[in-house]
Amino acid sequence: MALYDSIGKTYAVTRRPDPRIEALLWRQLDGCESVVNVGAGSGNYEARGRVVVAVEPSRAMIRQRSPGSAATVMAVAEHLPLADKSFDGAMSVLSTHHWHDRATGLLELKRVARKAVVILTHSPDDAADMWVLRDYFPGAAGLDRPIMDFDGLCRDLGATSATPVPVPWDCVDGFFLAFWRRPEAYLDPTVRSGMSIFKRLSAEEVEAGLARLRDDLDSGAWASRNAELLHLDAIDIGYRIVSWRAP
Repeated sequence: MALYDSIGKTYAVTRRPDPRIEALLWRQLDGCESVVNVGAGSGNYEARGRVVVAVEPSRAMIRQRSPGSAATVMAVAEHLPLADKSFDGAMSVLSTHHWHDRATGLLELKRVARKAVVILTHSPDDAADMWVLRDYFPGAAGLDRPIMDFDGLCRDLGATSATPVPVPWDCVDGFFLAFWRRPEAYLDPTVRSGMSIFKRLSAEEVEAGLARLRDDLDSGAWASRNAELLHLDAIDIGYRIVSWRAP
């Protein structure tokens, strides 16, 4: 809970729904008129025009929800205070790596959903050569791999599909790898405060990585090393929508 509360203080400043990702997410929830959003945070990706109930354990996150956002239940994924099959769908957006027991949480989502469960997650192995990890914060991959075990998540959910999510160069949602073509953003402490990984890395690794990045931006080394990225509009860096549909 402490991690949720510490990253939640300015979360809504940089973590806003990207409409392109939102469209992909809700396409997987087609036919679901009522949806529970588990690990809902400040309310990103909660579609208007649907009946949505948010589940969120952090008071800091809940305080940042905008007026008129979905009704919120303060609870954790592993113990949803909701009746069986009480929603058409259940969703979770970049949240499962914060759960204490992912397998139990996924079973809970399937328990309360009549039609579908949709998870936006990340596959670290599909981003291993990403410059953020490779050159500046290599310890992040080691921290993320056990808690973002993509194959394990698919097995635990009984996934029926996994859809790649291209990340646009101007992505509105400031998750960890969203700034793949905007490296200077990582030097901004407000941007970093919305990324849980920077709370889990040691202060020494963060400072060393930032110093290297700052030097490489000043010298032009970053642009030279990553020139192939500068003309791309979107890339696949391991973000996936994993879905389960009831038989």
